[in-house]
Amino acid sequence: MNSAHQTTTTYASHFNSFCRFNNFNRLIRFQRRLAARLRDGLRPGRWLMLASWLALAAPYALAQSVCASDGQRPAKALLERFMPADCADCWTRAPAPAAGSETLALDWVLPGLQGDEAALSAVATRDGLDRLEALDQAAVSGPWEHSARVAAGGSYRLRVAHGVAFNGYLGVSIAIQRSPPRPASAKSPTLKGWLALVETLPAGTEGSPVERYLVRNLFQTTWNMRRPPAVQARSMAVSEGANPDRLSLIGWLEDDQGRLLAVTQSRCAS
Repeated sequence: MNSAHQTTTTYASHFNSFCRFNNFNRLIRFQRRLAARLRDGLRPGRWLMLASWLALAAPYALAQSVCASDGQRPAKALLERFMPADCADCWTRAPAPAAGSETLALDWVLPGLQGDEAALSAVATRDGLDRLEALDQAAVSGPWEHSARVAAGGSYRLRVAHGVAFNGYLGVSIAIQRSPPRPASAKSPTLKGWLALVETLPAGTEGSPVERYLVRNLFQTTWNMRRPPAVQARSMAVSEGANPDRLSLIGWLEDDQGRLLAVTQSRCAS
């Protein structure tokens, strides 16, 4: 095992243990102990990752600092709006359908045929292409929307959380908080979790007639439900030009047939 992988694995083990802590003094002792143990073995770049993880870990101990979905009423639907970067009018056009009060919305800007010359190239991301592929949708040349409602009778509950942006990175996590009871003889499903880092842009931004929820980064994970659900945590890069004060996470859970099982969004405590 190479040293970089070993360092990451060691930290992940400590992080999982830390998630059980609920006391500020323990947080401080944890940070000092971990830093002392890993300082000599970490290259400069590894310190950035460490700081990002600590930024994520802190909210578990300090409730007033958390940016999480805790206490939020779970949404009932997810609306995804796709537009190619070549289509400037797609941004300034009122989308249809509009997001309702129980719906979370995402705005994906896809790479355009004009490359860096495309009108919206500065905010385009290839993550949107991955999402289109997951939806079995071919590349789009104009605006395209996809909406889904949480499956009826579903009792899954997600938790998403993030720390404070540090040096261009953000510590994030997604976890299944609750899942429905399953008979011992039933087949264990494999579920897919999606975690989008979103920048909320007020109506009027660059001529948009509606508030936008611009996807800045994306993380995907899978859970085999034979084992108890666990926290999936990592650092996410914050796109150049994004306003850290407007960032949040939108997470959703799907089954192997693509059905929406849960969707939620983080909120920062005031």
